[in-house]
Amino acid sequence: MKNNTQTLKILVVEDSKVTLKVLSNYLASMGIDAPLIAETGKQALELFERERPDIVLLDARLPDIDGFDVARKIRKLENEDEWSAIIFLTAMNTDEDLARGIAAGGDDYLTKPVSELVFHSKVRAMQRLIEMQRKLVDVTRKLDTANAELQRLSTTDALTGIANRRSLDDFLGREWRRCLRMKKPLSIVMLDIDYFKLFNDKYGHQNGDECLKGVAAQIAKAAPRASDLAARYGGEEFMLVLGETDEGGAMWMAERVRQMVADMKVKHYATDSKFVSISCGVVSVMPNEKQTIAALIESADAALYHAKRSGRDRVVAGVYGKFQLG
Repeated sequence: MKNNTQTLKILVVEDSKVTLKVLSNYLASMGIDAPLIAETGKQALELFERERPDIVLLDARLPDIDGFDVARKIRKLENEDEWSAIIFLTAMNTDEDLARGIAAGGDDYLTKPVSELVFHSKVRAMQRLIEMQRKLVDVTRKLDTANAELQRLSTTDALTGIANRRSLDDFLGREWRRCLRMKKPLSIVMLDIDYFKLFNDKYGHQNGDECLKGVAAQIAKAAPRASDLAARYGGEEFMLVLGETDEGGAMWMAERVRQMVADMKVKHYATDSKFVSISCGVVSVMPNEKQTIAALIESADAALYHAKRSGRDRVVAGVYGKFQLG
């Protein structure tokens, strides 16, 4: 048993020197040579908070604080994923005493004078529970990490690392309702890489992927606020959601992104500048109950279409409700 109990940290709370000596000898025979010692409830709580022992052997009667109160305070000190076994040491052995100890947060009890055989058995039993609890906490943390990663993957575009269409739809819905409630403007920017198919055909799909990632990174840099979102809309098309932003602010943001992409200086034979460029369509609204997100997106798409027809590598402001592409 010695090797199995070496990692146990045990706090003994006992004001009787005789009992303390007996318990220390019992623990030494199990391979635990240096238990934490407290002779008062105050010392016990201070040691518990600092050391976080695995097992607390707690005298029910202490000179300053009742042992049952100490147990209750220990339970309050524990975090959600923490648990220390509390074994009461008591000369009381009635059913009422046992019930009181359990209600206070105890897990078991030892009747004084303490039998060495019973002592060893109960410490081993608590050790098994502690090991199971540690494994459960470990599994729970791994599951939490895995769930967080799944959540991230489900809302992130695998190639570019920015928000995907699902995340965009959720965010835009929330931001629409928030701006509606607060009577604030909401703007979106539709962005499209100019002549991207020709880029792919000329430079290959691997370079095309790198181009998409580079453009996405520039768009993301322009959306640092909690009310902003940069997302991949589909293919070479992206969207910026700008909460509490009017048309002037959205036009400025779109022009900034357009210039940031131009500054990347990624070669593209088919554009006028001979570098990768983007076209942008901007639409702003003050959301009301008669308007819809679908109409907002259609309006921005129409503005993007006009930016492309006007020569590309530019920003065009659209009007909510104007969907005609001609």
